[in-house]
Amino acid sequence: MTLALRTERTEARLLPEQKERIERAANIKGVSLSDFIVQHADEAAIKTIQLHTSWTLEDRDREVFIQALLNPPKPSAPMKAAVKRYRKRAGK
Repeated sequence: MTLALRTERTEARLLPEQKERIERAANIKGVSLSDFIVQHADEAAIKTIQLHTSWTLEDRDREVFIQALLNPPKPSAPMKAAVKRYRKRAGK
């Protein structure tokens, strides 16, 4: 990360023991407190987004999902009625 590209600022309130622990970790890694916080907050953000935007399926579940995509079931009567209602409301 280039300092010239950093244009946004944020602030966080920490407990004294949190700040001390984070400072110690930053010193161990040889980076500034700010760089340590930004790096680890960004990594946590990436992981959180990935967890909420992707699926990981077990083998059995993956196979059921793929088969449903490749061989979808025929629409049921309630599904056909829902499509009909939608088309009527959407003016189609």
